[in-house]
Amino acid sequence: MVTMNSEKSACRRKPVEKSSSSSSKKTTEHIEEVDKKDEDAHANDSPDLSPNTPTYNVTASCAEDTPNYLVYKKMESIVEKMLDEFTGVPVKTVKTFMTKTPSVFTGTDLIAWMMKSMDIDDQEALHVAHLMASHGYFFPIDDHCLTVKNDNTFYRFQTPYFWPSNCWEPENTDYAVYLCKRTMQNKTRLELADYEAENLARLQKMFSRKWEFIFMQAEAQSKVDKKRDKLERKVLDSQERAFWDVHRPMPGCVNTTELDIKKACRSYKSVIQPSKHLHLGVAGGKISPSVESSATSSIEFLQKEIETLKDRLDKPVIKVSKVAEALIGYFEQYMEYDPFFTQPELTNPWISDSPEMWEQEKLAKEISTRRVRRWAFSLQELLQDPVGREQFIRFLDKEFSGENLKFWETVQELKTLPQKDVQIKVEEIWREFLDTDASCPINVDSRSYEITKKHLEKPDQWCFDVAAAHVYHLMKSDSYSRYLRSEMYKDFLNGSKKKTSVKGIRSIVSFTGRRDTATS
Repeated sequence: MVTMNSEKSACRRKPVEKSSSSSSKKTTEHIEEVDKKDEDAHANDSPDLSPNTPTYNVTASCAEDTPNYLVYKKMESIVEKMLDEFTGVPVKTVKTFMTKTPSVFTGTDLIAWMMKSMDIDDQEALHVAHLMASHGYFFPIDDHCLTVKNDNTFYRFQTPYFWPSNCWEPENTDYAVYLCKRTMQNKTRLELADYEAENLARLQKMFSRKWEFIFMQAEAQSKVDKKRDKLERKVLDSQERAFWDVHRPMPGCVNTTELDIKKACRSYKSVIQPSKHLHLGVAGGKISPSVESSATSSIEFLQKEIETLKDRLDKPVIKVSKVAEALIGYFEQYMEYDPFFTQPELTNPWISDSPEMWEQEKLAKEISTRRVRRWAFSLQELLQDPVGREQFIRFLDKEFSGENLKFWETVQELKTLPQKDVQIKVEEIWREFLDTDASCPINVDSRSYEITKKHLEKPDQWCFDVAAAHVYHLMKSDSYSRYLRSEMYKDFLNGSKKKTSVKGIRSIVSFTGRRDTATS
């Protein structure tokens, strides 16, 4: 059993009961007396499965300051449902020819309960069960490795006294008492594993000066355990062993009690408070240099905080539900064009490494309806398709706004040039599109014009980005929407449909004719 006798652990817990003893004899007599009274008081009651250790209460601040506190509470809410007598996991006592195994359940029952109660599949249920077992909420009765298998392996629930949310931080002396006690008990059932024997030898060397005290504690606890009922002792021994499997795991197993340094830093991050002299008047009307510097730093901190909050207010916020709807809409829109979801007529190029499907689209004389429909998804889709881009240029020329697309494409080309050619290209773009006597002037607002003109003082590959973004927005909101409503796009779409349908009819007729000829 865990004694929690270290100063650090004592600070984190408030003991309800304390036994004062100066020697092993007094300690043993006191424990035996308490145990005898407890047996007399509960002679007719069902056996208590909680460990007979001093009761400790964890302060609320201790528990809530733990970085994983919310995770523990979520897992414990699931465990509490599992422990329900009527709707929980079926716990039973398994009888064999010579022995009884009390309070166990199988991995199959656990996974089946999680699939039914949590509405998840078997793989996800197994993953959640692994996670909860690694934190010690239930454990295999015959293995130190805290994992779950979907078979008839027996598992047992951990007592709430040993749950991680109680902020256990057992010391090495507690572990030494536990291992020493194991050597005094049933060797066949509680024999130390190889790594535990090595740990015991290491601890004995470490605590050589107070090993006699550790041995006396282990001996006293062993005597108390021997007075318990056999089935109760089995349960308590396995629960205590599982507790140490969590806090001192066997080699190769994950230690879930280690805190993430980032979470710990976030939990205990100190907040800079403004100087009290900002709130209270200082006698004498003059602040000392040290106080003045601290006040200045506090003012700077508050100014930065105000700027940060203003930036947050200006930042557009979108609800998660809206983002999810947009993502679902995007998936449904492009699912037809994804060869993993919609089987293409030719081989999938992402699986076969054959570009035959893409080459066929380039060489095809007729543009498919499927391809034309994609132009209506966005302006970007239209410009990425060579045929769609050509059609859009013709439409812009009819409306006398072809210079917008030409300017935008020239700016994109500027970004790919080497640095030595940038300045010459920038001057050419300015003279052609934005100068007062430009040969191909574009329509931009005064703000974009002034920003672009200022950027020309130090020309680079991105000095026209503001003007290009404005022009692209104009094309997207005005020219592109009118193109989709135009007869030019509709005729192209309907014409491709007619060609496809006629081609399909001809192929059917020719195939039927061949079949009739072959039959005759």
